[in-house]
Amino acid sequence: MSLSETTKPARGRPSPKMFISLGIGVVIAVALIAVVSVVTGGKVTNSGSSPKSALQGTKIATFSASGLAGGTQKAPWSNGHPSVLVFFASWCEPCQGEIPKLAKYVSSHNEGRVEVLGIDAGDQRAAAQAFTKKDHVTFNVAFDPNDTITAGLFKFAALPETVFLNAKGVVENVHVGAISTSQLARGISALES
Repeated sequence: MSLSETTKPARGRPSPKMFISLGIGVVIAVALIAVVSVVTGGKVTNSGSSPKSALQGTKIATFSASGLAGGTQKAPWSNGHPSVLVFFASWCEPCQGEIPKLAKYVSSHNEGRVEVLGIDAGDQRAAAQAFTKKDHVTFNVAFDPNDTITAGLFKFAALPETVFLNAKGVVENVHVGAISTSQLARGISALES
C-alpha cells in the first residue's frame, strides 16, 4: 500500500478538510448576510418591536354580549367612545399575571372618553367571576364563552391580546401577549389625542 492510499478517505466518507471548508463557508456566509443587512439599512438584532397586526386599520363591527356581572355589554365605539379591549381568561397563565396589574391601573386612573372593556374568552362563568373578583377588576367585562368575539370577530387564537380602537371602531393598535401598564397608558393616551 502506498502512502497516498492511506491518506485518502474511504469511499462515501467526507474528509476532515471538507468539514473545515464547510465551516469556513458558513462563517463567511453569515458575515456577508450581516454586512449586507447593515449596509442596506436592515437590522441585525431584534429591536423588540412587534410587527404590525393585520387588524390595524380595520373597522370592527359592533357587538353585544352578556356581561360577566350581568346585563349586556356593547362595543364601546357603538356609542362613539374610543376603546381598549382586553382579551383574557381565568385559565390563561399570562393573563393571571397581567389582569391584577391592569385592574389596579384602570381603577386608579381616569381614561377620559376611552372605555376599557374586558373580553373573557373561552371560560366558565363561575371561574371567570371568581378570577375577576379576586383581582378586583372594576372595568366592565363581556363574557365570550364560545369565542364568538375573540376568535370569530377578531380572529385571535391565543390570549392575552389588547386592542385599541378609535371612536369609529377602527383598530389603531394591537398588543400581542401580556401588556404592561406603561404600554396600556401609552395606548390610551394615543386614543385620547
